[in-house]
Amino acid sequence: MNRLAGKRVLITGASAGIGQSCSRYFARQGSNLLLSARRLDRIDTLASSLTEDYGVDVHTAKLDVTDRDAVGAYVDTLVEEGLIPDVLVNNAGKAKGLDTLQDGDLDHWDEMIDTNVKGLLYVTRAILPHMIERDHGHVINIGSIAGRWVYPKGAVYNATKFAVRALSEAMNIDLLGTSIRVSSVDPGLAETEFSEVRFDGDSDRATSVYSDTVPLKADDVADAVIYVANAPPHVDIFNLVMMPTVQRYPGYMERKSG
Repeated sequence: MNRLAGKRVLITGASAGIGQSCSRYFARQGSNLLLSARRLDRIDTLASSLTEDYGVDVHTAKLDVTDRDAVGAYVDTLVEEGLIPDVLVNNAGKAKGLDTLQDGDLDHWDEMIDTNVKGLLYVTRAILPHMIERDHGHVINIGSIAGRWVYPKGAVYNATKFAVRALSEAMNIDLLGTSIRVSSVDPGLAETEFSEVRFDGDSDRATSVYSDTVPLKADDVADAVIYVANAPPHVDIFNLVMMPTVQRYPGYMERKSG
């Protein structure tokens, strides 16, 4: 049963990767979309494609989730235009660098904490009161298996994703007595722009992360998000953990050369 047709879905970081795939998957279900990202040209192009292919209503906005004032102004505009979402997908996130803590780059730390934790908080804090007022809504946070198991040289990224996991669980408690659901979808190795961003555009190093193996694709994660969002209203899927079949733990990956 399709419970998403006609619903309005806000997706942050919709310009590429998992966010872009989620946009397509929700549009395919007949959901109307609010797409935000720092790269407005990309989401404008995506919006035109989705409207043409699926006939859904798509609004776009240039938004940096780390800018608290900009987030507040954006949500104020949504309220004024009657566009409060039924579903919020907190997808915007990043990893920067791969270093031991003692060698870590403080600028990288700030980027990850500001985007992965504070950005998620700013958007959620701005949207939730309006969902509560209607007693209707679903917050879906894109986490990571890095929020469940640490790995070498990933301390700060791990910490941000552990925070996402904690926030998802705590939000569910805070929303007891409402009809609003909170879920997280936590993928393992997934081939997107993630590694290229982590390694500051070093495409060779980024490609090596996925070489000789079969990682998840952004569409695989989007498919899981749709499953979570489409659950019956009385069902709250707290956490969905997924990995490619070749991966059974962050440090255990089957690779085959050739």
